[in-house]
Amino acid sequence: MAKQESEFGVFLAGFLVGGLVGAAVALLMAPQSGEETREQIRQKGIQLSDEATKRAEDARVKAEQALNEARVKAEQAAKELQARIQDLQTQAQAAVTERQQQLHAKKEEAEAPAAAEE
Repeated sequence: MAKQESEFGVFLAGFLVGGLVGAAVALLMAPQSGEETREQIRQKGIQLSDEATKRAEDARVKAEQALNEARVKAEQAAKELQARIQDLQTQAQAAVTERQQQLHAKKEEAEAPAAAEE
């Protein structure tokens, strides 16, 4: 996922730089006065800056949403894992108790004939 975000960041940066260069070239090649060209460049710069800010804010919001979703999933997984651990502990304890009872029963069986012989 980090690679996709990195590739998107590179794409976005290239897109913005390309847009700025294209806009600057188009404005410089247009048949108009220098002052009009400078004003258009300034306006285009403001417009592109606003657009970049908006896209950055959108990306931040999406990243926060993804982070929150990841936290929720991690919390759910932790709860499920804890429940599974408790189940396994209960099963292990039951198995130990059963085995102890079996050993105790065998011990009593082994001691019973010895006691009867006496």
